[in-house]
Amino acid sequence: MHEETAAMLDHARAALPESGAHGFDHTGRVVRLCETIGAREGADIAILIPAALFHDIARPLEEETGVPHEEEGARMAESYLRSARYPEDCIPGIVHAIRAHRYSSGIAPGTLEARVLSDADNLDAMGAVGIARTFMQAGEQGRGIADATAHFHDKLLNLRDRMYTRTGRRIAEERHAHLVAFLDALDGEMGGRILQDV
Repeated sequence: MHEETAAMLDHARAALPESGAHGFDHTGRVVRLCETIGAREGADIAILIPAALFHDIARPLEEETGVPHEEEGARMAESYLRSARYPEDCIPGIVHAIRAHRYSSGIAPGTLEARVLSDADNLDAMGAVGIARTFMQAGEQGRGIADATAHFHDKLLNLRDRMYTRTGRRIAEERHAHLVAFLDALDGEMGGRILQDV
């Protein structure tokens, strides 16, 4: 692993819990998805991988500060990268990708790297991992199955249609099918209507 990337990895790991719905394990999966999608789409890895490593770095601070984690994370990443003397021409692209990655931020990803990061982050909310993370988050917040299934309908089932890259869309089709099949099975086991129009 490149020395700069190893240092960034350590920095991100120190800022995040090891596991949880948005722990370092989520960041690791997003980085791997970015590597896969970025290679196929021709993204600049020198921008994409730091953005992926730092995309959730401020999430643990969001609840206490009220500052959206994508904004504070972009600021923290910029500060770190400048102090580490990362190539200056890469920093604006990294900052933009972090600011634009969040589903609800309202900032359109204006670069290929930002689109890849957005796709990777959303893909980790889909499929089997997305199902596990949804119930983990519900548990972390003291909520139950009904709240988790509401999240599927409010967000997760919409993600397939929010992919920006061809590679992201291909992966999303399979993961979306897993979400639908799971909700169908859960509906049958719970004896109630969980699966709405998808």
